[in-house]
Amino acid sequence: MYDPAARPSPSLAFLWPAFAAAAAGDMASLVARRLADLAVGGADGQSAPEPAWTTPNTVDLELNTVRLRDFTIGSDEQRPTLLCAPFALHGAAVADLATGHSLVAALQRAGLRHLFLTDWRSATSEMRFLGIDDYLADLNVLVDAIGAPVDLIGLCQGGWMSLIYAARFPGKVRKLVLAGAPIDIAAALSALSKLAESSPLAIYRELVRLGDGLLPGRSVLKFWGSDQADADDVRQLLQTDQAIGSPGFALLQAAFDTWNAFTVDLPGTFFLECVDRLYKRNELAAGCFAALGRTIDLASVTIPVFLLAARDDELVAPQQLFAVEQLVRTAPQHLRKAIAPCRHVGLFTGKRTLEDTWPGIAHWLREGPASGAAME
Repeated sequence: MYDPAARPSPSLAFLWPAFAAAAAGDMASLVARRLADLAVGGADGQSAPEPAWTTPNTVDLELNTVRLRDFTIGSDEQRPTLLCAPFALHGAAVADLATGHSLVAALQRAGLRHLFLTDWRSATSEMRFLGIDDYLADLNVLVDAIGAPVDLIGLCQGGWMSLIYAARFPGKVRKLVLAGAPIDIAAALSALSKLAESSPLAIYRELVRLGDGLLPGRSVLKFWGSDQADADDVRQLLQTDQAIGSPGFALLQAAFDTWNAFTVDLPGTFFLECVDRLYKRNELAAGCFAALGRTIDLASVTIPVFLLAARDDELVAPQQLFAVEQLVRTAPQHLRKAIAPCRHVGLFTGKRTLEDTWPGIAHWLREGPASGAAME
């Protein structure tokens, strides 16, 4: 999810003077309807085109929820790496935005030649009751299709899903990278955690009801920000040297705007579980999150882990990610940490971050299990 730098963090509280006292019933319905009206106001009803992929790939497997994209170059004898992209508001093409701003290409250049990516599909009405378990089960299908064990890289929301998966299926993940992932919501406040904390769950339920069982991405985009980003904002996120107004920058801004304007719809059940179980209850960090019939014990995770945070992350506080160090039982010499001088989306699209930080992560993945010591 992209958060405009110049825009105040969104809060549902401004929609109704008595919002703080609202918990359910008519008040929640009124507030949610007012939010929905604001979100869709001015929308032209047209869906934005799906972004094109920058790096050549094939679709190896297609499920109702996800396409498995294969970016393998040459021989597939190398250990497979799976990028678990976010399934939140925008599409998975954030990992392959444009030439010079593609995480996929950066990993390929750094030697990861057997590379796959989860391209989560926008939910249809028939998918409205799918929950977190359904997506974890389909992620398991992808891993089996690739061939376990895999090296798993979880981006943002794909990060907590990857951590849950690694704990639920310990023999199927060799190494784990979490980038900009919210894990322990109580560790620090962020724009998203403040929004979840200040908003009664009844509001979110009503939003799903208004969406006929889905959370429509287009409506959320209208509330959260805009499908046209400010040029200065784009230049900062992409960490580009291209001058604003130049032909080169115009191409980059067009690619960013195309990605930003294309949204995915979420199943209402999945969305409400994320809000309630991960943000409001903080079940994953608290040790009471159940996935596919088992309670997830993060202390059972002992594989090598690399944690990458954005110093100026406007959506996920670095502490929410770095809390993983105290939750898993990975040996200190197998746990690495790094902070990139960028904002949230810059972790996956920023030119300097892709050139300076991700090659080291790729090298760490290619090493044997005895990786180096922690660093910050």
